[in-house]
Amino acid sequence: MAGFTDIVYRELCKQEGADVLVTEFVMSDSVLMGHPMVWETIDFTETQRPMGIQIFGYDTNSMVDAAKRIVQHSRPDFIDLNFGCPSDKVTCQMAGASLLKTPDALVRMAETIVKALPDTPVTAKIRLGWDADSIVAHAIAPQLQDAGIQALTIHGRTKVQGYSGEADWDSIFEIAENVTMPIVGNGNIRNSSQVYDIMQKSKVSGVMIGRGAMGYPWIFREIKEHLKMGKVPPPPTLQQRWDTIIRYANLLASRETRQNDTGSIAWMRTKLIKLTKDMLGCKKLRLELQQVEKLEDLPPIAERHIQRYANADAAIQKRTSRFDPPPESTSS
Repeated sequence: MAGFTDIVYRELCKQEGADVLVTEFVMSDSVLMGHPMVWETIDFTETQRPMGIQIFGYDTNSMVDAAKRIVQHSRPDFIDLNFGCPSDKVTCQMAGASLLKTPDALVRMAETIVKALPDTPVTAKIRLGWDADSIVAHAIAPQLQDAGIQALTIHGRTKVQGYSGEADWDSIFEIAENVTMPIVGNGNIRNSSQVYDIMQKSKVSGVMIGRGAMGYPWIFREIKEHLKMGKVPPPPTLQQRWDTIIRYANLLASRETRQNDTGSIAWMRTKLIKLTKDMLGCKKLRLELQQVEKLEDLPPIAERHIQRYANADAAIQKRTSRFDPPPESTSS
């Protein structure tokens, strides 16, 4: 989720029901160099706990030293080791998913970091393997458990797949059956029905949601409701969505210093537009948000938008899923 999340968006996800949060990952070498942006990237509020800070790197000593420095500086609830990022910028440095090509080295790195942090839980994230001919997750999982990893997130694709195709959840389920540590599944989670089915038929302890939450933090509320009530909840109303968007804008403005003397929030437009994902009339709405200048511009836009689509919004609330076909002429 590097580049797509921040401390304020995580706060929003927490308010909408996310149980556990993890920061964007940071490279161990960058932590040791003390770049100010590193600490901004992994900053979090007390209300966001339990919070994990995710790190990646290619050198075990660097990873140990970075983890120790982060624990001393930020006191996270756990350190998460990224062995799954498929980005070429990461794997070319022999970090992230590239470590899946050397499983023994991956496990040794994890074990060394666990021993170096006796008072801080260490978790990890992996993919199934580098490619279809080198699936290693089934073998690595019990080894990481023996190494002291407290929970393991598994993305159901290989590095070569990236984010294409469907995640292999059957493999995740199989691994969860054969280890005692918590297994968290990841990949292709788009709605609460998927999570409900996963939790009903498998031994996974939970799911991690990344891209499914981009622009739609309400997915966490929907999942919690579905798991509790056993049925698909209605999507948030336009009023609820706008309440969240405006709250987000105010949180951003309170933390950022980029506003000029006129109080312009033009820098915020892209972030606000992302939150119109799947929204009624999103095309016209995005045009309006591209022109927004001040925080006080948002409530009038919200009021007009809610009134314009009041009838269509009421109809949507009667549907069983936000993925059902929308009423005609509501997305223009």
